[in-house]
Amino acid sequence: MTEALVNIHIKKAAILGAGVMGAQMAAHLLSSGITPILFDMPAPATEGHKSTLAIKAIENLKKLKPAPIDKIKLLDVMVAANYDDDLELLKECDLVIEAIAERMDCKVELYKKISPFLKDDVIFATNTSGLSINELAKILPEKIRSSFFGIHFFNPARYMNLVELIPHATTDLKLMEQVEEFIVSGLGKGAVLAKDTPNFIGNRVGMFSILAVMYHAERLGLAPDIVDLLTGPAIGRPKSATFRTLDIVGLDTFEHVVDTMSNGLPNDPWHQYYKIPAWMAQLIAKKSLGQKTKLGVFKRIGTENHVFDVKIGDYRPSEEKLNPEIDAILTERNLATKFKKLKECPLPEAQFLWSCFRDLFHYSAYHLNDIAECTRDVDLSLRWGYAWSMGPFEAWQAMGWQMITTWINEEITSNKTMNSSPLPEWVTTLGDKGVYYNNGSFAPSKRIFVPRSTLSVYNKHLYPDAIFGETFDKGAVILETEAIKLWELNNDNIAILSFKTKMNTITASVLDGIYAAIEHVEKFNLGMIIWQTGNQFSLGANLQDMLDSVNNDKTQETEALLEKFHKVSLAIRYAKVPVVAAVRGMALGGGCEIALHCARTIAAFETTMGLVEPGVGLIPSGGGCKEMALRSSFCSKTSESLVPNIKFYFHNINAAEKSASAPIAKDLGYLRCNVDTIIMNPYELLSTAKQQVIALTKLGYKPPLACKIAVAGKAGIATITAELAEQKNKQLISEHDYFVGTRLAKVLCGGDVDLGEEVSETAILKLERECFMELLQSEKTKERIAHTLKTGKLLKN
Repeated sequence: MTEALVNIHIKKAAILGAGVMGAQMAAHLLSSGITPILFDMPAPATEGHKSTLAIKAIENLKKLKPAPIDKIKLLDVMVAANYDDDLELLKECDLVIEAIAERMDCKVELYKKISPFLKDDVIFATNTSGLSINELAKILPEKIRSSFFGIHFFNPARYMNLVELIPHATTDLKLMEQVEEFIVSGLGKGAVLAKDTPNFIGNRVGMFSILAVMYHAERLGLAPDIVDLLTGPAIGRPKSATFRTLDIVGLDTFEHVVDTMSNGLPNDPWHQYYKIPAWMAQLIAKKSLGQKTKLGVFKRIGTENHVFDVKIGDYRPSEEKLNPEIDAILTERNLATKFKKLKECPLPEAQFLWSCFRDLFHYSAYHLNDIAECTRDVDLSLRWGYAWSMGPFEAWQAMGWQMITTWINEEITSNKTMNSSPLPEWVTTLGDKGVYYNNGSFAPSKRIFVPRSTLSVYNKHLYPDAIFGETFDKGAVILETEAIKLWELNNDNIAILSFKTKMNTITASVLDGIYAAIEHVEKFNLGMIIWQTGNQFSLGANLQDMLDSVNNDKTQETEALLEKFHKVSLAIRYAKVPVVAAVRGMALGGGCEIALHCARTIAAFETTMGLVEPGVGLIPSGGGCKEMALRSSFCSKTSESLVPNIKFYFHNINAAEKSASAPIAKDLGYLRCNVDTIIMNPYELLSTAKQQVIALTKLGYKPPLACKIAVAGKAGIATITAELAEQKNKQLISEHDYFVGTRLAKVLCGGDVDLGEEVSETAILKLERECFMELLQSEKTKERIAHTLKTGKLLKN
């Protein structure tokens, strides 16, 4: 097992270059708790401040959508600097990342300028994608050359998982291991080691795939809108597919990356294809660059999408449907069957898809040894950098390795492929085994199947992002029903509870399962973790079931469900052993309430939490209101502070406020500031939760004592109701909004009691049930629920 020699502790970092990529990298470092200094050229003196370019870049970050940082106010911490006046600041930086223009002369000049100011132990990297890391290393003083390497973030840095790390010939490989651990755990990214070739792995293969799509589309006469219908979710790619993705990225940016391939790979057998189509070059010349100019391959006219049609040289309404025969083939779930049908179907759409995949496979296999150590690194790069559901080698193996190999060889021989270079010899010798065998990934240079990295950071990834056919320990089942599974991993006496419902919604069966699980762990286990195998923690109660119950005069069933939920919430809170929630993705409504009652919550950075029931005309009813009243009481030093404190929680819940991240969930009160933990990498959730259970157990965990809650009472209700009335009078909220708000206020404030009076948890839970049922049976709320179920959007009535 490889261990990092020393943990990297980075307090300050410098980003050299305040362009879009540099600024977004700086924002992500800031989200991760690192103070970034953003450098750029000094601005002309007429602009007043020499760091104006960096200042403007920071200001632009505040306007970007989606937001490059979870808390926009944090950007005020970012330091703006320039290369004339502020180089002394580099002496404070543990990490320096250069992200200036892709010109060797510019980089040479900058490296010479900054070298005297770099610490001897600085970690120095370049975010280039087209220039040689080995050549850049030669520019640097020898004392820091071994700590220099390439680092390639995908944009936007906050949301794209992939980071490629590219060592040069004399990079300290032990340092690279530490950097990889920092990237994975400290920044929460997926790290891949790439070789020093233009565009590295992700963009090398991803850009070729796009170029192949455009080549075959032009060859077969398919317009961009049809191409996007074919190359989106139908084949496991993002909704933006091909041409909409290019509009988002920017056609000029795409042209630049293609030029990098053309200029940097003159001897590549596919070099003739490294160019954009003439019609796209014309759009770029007219500054029709995509989203940033509101005109590109697509444009919006009123409510209609229009597409640039090459045949007419102008825009026309976009097609929204595929040929029914093609549509039927694409619904086939078995990839081998699907692609056999596509290959045999004479329609141009079918031949287009088969040709695109055939040439992608051919290209990936031919270049594998030049760009990556193994097939896994290629597949993860395309998954993490391009959001493909499967990388090229995974898809090839899923379709049938030997069958596809035979077809490719036949079409190379008959000159149907984009290039006639033969497949590498190893492709054929693998036979049906393919490139993934016995949890190993094929490494062409070694001619063996290599396991995943054994770096210590990956020990935290109990269930990493699995490659095709890869399996992990499923643990031993303790208790299982149709709704939940309670299981144990590695015989460590820590139980793990997972839901089995769609989107992990909370049903009566799930609640029964949770209660049974708690009874079990109190007798036999150190503690329990609530953790889901998918990307979402829980979307709460099933709204359709709620609506059906009231429409079919079965409200007693819903009341019984609420009572059961309250019983379970209290069982979680007062369990004899610690119950820890491991949360990522969405934890909404009842899902949030489950986490609120746990002894600890471990949350991934990109977590969306919220008590959102008022959005559909309801109030939290799984103990969420009670828990917020309890937290308000805990942080109120005097009775007078109860009203303003409960107003804080009221406003968040009444607005159905969701956190845009786990740190914001702390700001909203859904995570506790000094109790709950936020981690950057979601794959570390389960192992971190296990460590939390162990730590709590070693400290002699005792459940909290049941106590009464000091509430805001009538004073709080009056204050909030007055605010609601004013909003209603100004027509800022509807009559039903007012009604929902008053019910929420009644519960949060503990009902018709005096300010500061102490009431029991059960009393507030009773209010929760009563007000919830009152709202559920109102016509306006039923309209809201029905509308949300039908459209996925909230109704304001």
